[in-house]
Amino acid sequence: MKLTETRLKGLYVLEAKVFHDPRGYFFEGFNRGLLKENGLDIEIAQTNISKSQANVVRGLHFQNPPFEQGKLIRVLSGAVLDVVVDIRKNSSTYGEHLAIELSEENCKALWVPPGFAHGFKTLKDDTLFYYDCTQVYDKQSEGSIVWNDSDLNINWDIENPTLSEKDEKASNFKDLVSQF
Repeated sequence: MKLTETRLKGLYVLEAKVFHDPRGYFFEGFNRGLLKENGLDIEIAQTNISKSQANVVRGLHFQNPPFEQGKLIRVLSGAVLDVVVDIRKNSSTYGEHLAIELSEENCKALWVPPGFAHGFKTLKDDTLFYYDCTQVYDKQSEGSIVWNDSDLNINWDIENPTLSEKDEKASNFKDLVSQF
Protein backbone atom coordinates (compact mmCIF):
# COMPACT_ATOMS: atom_id res chain seq x y z
CA MET A 1 0.00 0.00 0.00
CA LYS A 2 1.32 3.41 -0.98
CA LEU A 3 0.51 6.44 1.20
CA THR A 4 0.85 9.95 -0.22
CA GLU A 5 0.28 13.02 1.92
CA THR A 6 -1.59 15.77 0.09
CA ARG A 7 -0.92 19.51 0.28
CA LEU A 8 -3.45 19.58 3.17
CA LYS A 9 -1.37 18.30 6.09
CA GLY A 10 -2.67 15.06 7.56
CA LEU A 11 -4.81 14.17 4.54
CA TYR A 12 -3.52 11.06 2.71
CA VAL A 13 -4.31 9.23 -0.51
CA LEU A 14 -3.90 5.47 -0.14
CA GLU A 15 -3.21 3.36 -3.20
CA ALA A 16 -3.56 -0.37 -2.78
CA LYS A 17 -1.57 -2.92 -4.70
CA VAL A 18 -4.28 -4.55 -6.82
CA PHE A 19 -3.90 -8.15 -7.96
CA HIS A 20 -5.86 -8.90 -11.15
CA ASP A 21 -6.57 -12.33 -12.56
CA PRO A 22 -9.31 -13.94 -14.71
CA ARG A 23 -11.66 -14.04 -11.69
CA GLY A 24 -11.44 -10.29 -11.06
CA TYR A 25 -9.20 -8.55 -8.56
CA PHE A 26 -8.10 -8.56 -4.93
CA PHE A 27 -6.53 -5.90 -2.75
CA GLU A 28 -5.91 -5.23 0.89
CA GLY A 29 -8.16 -2.30 1.82
CA PHE A 30 -7.03 -1.82 5.42
CA ASN A 31 -3.96 -2.94 7.33
CA ARG A 32 -3.73 -1.23 10.72
CA GLY A 33 -0.14 -2.33 11.32
CA LEU A 34 1.10 -1.07 7.96
CA LEU A 35 -0.71 2.24 8.38
CA LYS A 36 0.67 2.59 11.91
CA GLU A 37 4.21 1.99 10.60
CA ASN A 38 3.60 4.96 8.29
CA GLY A 39 2.35 7.27 11.03
CA LEU A 40 -1.42 6.66 10.75
CA ASP A 41 -2.76 4.98 13.86
CA ILE A 42 -6.38 4.42 12.85
CA GLU A 43 -8.80 2.69 15.18
CA ILE A 44 -12.21 2.04 13.60
CA ALA A 45 -15.35 2.62 15.71
CA GLN A 46 -18.06 2.62 13.00
CA THR A 47 -18.46 1.75 9.32
CA ASN A 48 -20.93 3.53 7.03
CA ILE A 49 -22.08 2.65 3.52
CA SER A 50 -24.26 4.71 1.20
CA LYS A 51 -25.68 3.99 -2.22
CA SER A 52 -26.49 6.91 -4.51
CA GLN A 53 -27.55 7.61 -8.05
CA ALA A 54 -25.49 9.89 -10.31
CA ASN A 55 -25.48 13.63 -9.57
CA VAL A 56 -26.14 13.32 -5.85
CA VAL A 57 -24.12 15.61 -3.58
CA ARG A 58 -23.70 14.62 0.06
CA GLY A 59 -21.94 17.04 2.38
CA LEU A 60 -19.95 18.96 3.39
CA HIS A 61 -20.22 17.21 6.79
CA PHE A 62 -18.14 17.00 9.96
CA GLN A 63 -18.51 16.14 13.64
CA ASN A 64 -17.28 18.47 16.38
CA PRO A 65 -15.30 17.39 19.44
CA PRO A 66 -15.55 15.30 21.49
CA PHE A 67 -17.06 13.13 18.73
CA GLU A 68 -14.76 14.31 15.92
CA GLN A 69 -14.28 11.67 13.26
CA GLY A 70 -11.38 10.59 11.16
CA LYS A 71 -12.64 8.81 8.04
CA LEU A 72 -11.04 6.23 5.78
CA ILE A 73 -13.02 6.60 2.57
CA ARG A 74 -13.35 4.29 -0.43
CA VAL A 75 -15.73 3.66 -3.34
CA LEU A 76 -16.71 0.01 -3.74
CA SER A 77 -18.72 0.43 -6.94
CA GLY A 78 -19.11 3.44 -9.21
CA ALA A 79 -17.26 6.73 -8.80
CA VAL A 80 -17.33 10.01 -6.89
CA LEU A 81 -15.69 13.39 -6.87
CA ASP A 82 -14.61 13.44 -3.23
CA VAL A 83 -14.09 16.84 -1.60
CA VAL A 84 -12.58 17.83 1.75
CA VAL A 85 -12.26 21.29 3.28
CA ASP A 86 -9.75 22.14 6.01
CA ILE A 87 -11.68 23.61 8.97
CA ARG A 88 -8.75 23.59 11.42
CA LYS A 89 -8.63 27.28 12.37
CA ASN A 90 -4.87 27.28 13.15
CA SER A 91 -3.96 25.46 9.95
CA SER A 92 -2.06 27.29 7.20
CA THR A 93 -4.55 25.74 4.76
CA TYR A 94 -7.71 26.71 6.68
CA GLY A 95 -10.60 27.09 4.22
CA GLU A 96 -8.76 25.36 1.39
CA HIS A 97 -10.15 22.26 -0.26
CA LEU A 98 -8.95 19.23 -2.13
CA ALA A 99 -10.96 17.26 -4.69
CA ILE A 100 -10.07 13.77 -5.90
CA GLU A 101 -11.85 11.13 -7.91
CA LEU A 102 -12.35 7.86 -6.06
CA SER A 103 -13.66 4.94 -8.06
CA GLU A 104 -14.04 1.23 -8.32
CA GLU A 105 -11.48 1.37 -11.12
CA ASN A 106 -8.69 3.30 -9.38
CA CYS A 107 -9.14 1.54 -5.98
CA LYS A 108 -7.85 4.65 -4.19
CA ALA A 109 -8.84 5.50 -0.65
CA LEU A 110 -8.61 8.77 1.24
CA TRP A 111 -7.70 9.25 4.89
CA VAL A 112 -9.52 12.32 6.22
CA PRO A 113 -8.44 13.20 9.77
CA PRO A 114 -10.62 15.13 12.22
CA GLY A 115 -10.78 18.82 11.38
CA PHE A 116 -12.00 18.48 7.81
CA ALA A 117 -15.47 18.86 6.33
CA HIS A 118 -16.20 16.13 3.80
CA GLY A 119 -18.57 15.65 0.90
CA PHE A 120 -18.86 13.97 -2.46
CA LYS A 121 -20.67 14.06 -5.79
CA THR A 122 -21.60 10.76 -7.38
CA LEU A 123 -20.43 10.36 -10.97
CA LYS A 124 -22.27 7.10 -11.75
CA ASP A 125 -25.58 5.48 -10.85
CA ASP A 126 -25.62 2.97 -8.02
CA THR A 127 -22.37 4.21 -6.51
CA LEU A 128 -21.49 2.38 -3.28
CA PHE A 129 -19.53 4.63 -0.94
CA TYR A 130 -17.79 3.07 2.07
CA TYR A 131 -16.15 4.78 5.01
CA ASP A 132 -14.67 3.68 8.29
CA CYS A 133 -14.92 6.21 11.12
CA THR A 134 -12.79 6.63 14.23
CA GLN A 135 -15.80 7.75 16.31
CA VAL A 136 -19.46 6.80 16.34
CA TYR A 137 -22.02 9.19 14.91
CA ASP A 138 -23.38 11.74 17.38
CA LYS A 139 -26.22 13.93 16.10
CA GLN A 140 -25.50 16.71 18.65
CA SER A 141 -21.92 17.00 17.31
CA GLU A 142 -22.70 17.16 13.60
CA GLY A 143 -22.07 20.19 11.47
CA SER A 144 -22.29 21.00 7.79
CA ILE A 145 -21.24 23.63 5.28
CA VAL A 146 -23.31 24.26 2.18
CA TRP A 147 -21.85 22.34 -0.77
CA ASN A 148 -21.75 25.31 -3.17
CA ASP A 149 -20.44 27.97 -0.79
CA SER A 150 -19.05 30.80 -2.90
CA ASP A 151 -16.16 31.48 -0.49
CA LEU A 152 -14.88 27.92 -0.90
CA ASN A 153 -15.13 28.08 -4.71
CA ILE A 154 -15.28 24.30 -5.19
CA ASN A 155 -15.74 23.20 -8.80
CA TRP A 156 -18.33 20.46 -8.42
CA ASP A 157 -19.15 20.65 -12.15
CA ILE A 158 -22.88 20.41 -11.44
CA GLU A 159 -25.65 22.97 -11.11
CA ASN A 160 -28.67 21.15 -9.69
CA PRO A 161 -27.61 18.08 -7.73
CA THR A 162 -29.92 15.90 -5.71
CA LEU A 163 -29.52 17.00 -2.07
CA SER A 164 -30.89 15.99 1.30
CA GLU A 165 -32.99 18.49 3.25
CA LYS A 166 -30.13 18.79 5.74
CA ASP A 167 -27.65 19.67 2.99
CA GLU A 168 -30.02 22.23 1.49
CA LYS A 169 -30.09 24.03 4.88
CA ALA A 170 -26.36 23.84 5.63
CA SER A 171 -24.49 26.94 6.81
CA ASN A 172 -22.11 29.14 4.86
CA PHE A 173 -18.39 28.78 5.49
CA LYS A 174 -18.07 32.40 6.67
CA ASP A 175 -20.55 31.61 9.48
CA LEU A 176 -18.56 28.59 10.70
CA VAL A 177 -17.22 28.82 14.23
CA SER A 178 -14.72 26.00 14.01
CA GLN A 179 -14.10 23.92 17.12
CA PHE A 180 -10.93 22.48 15.56
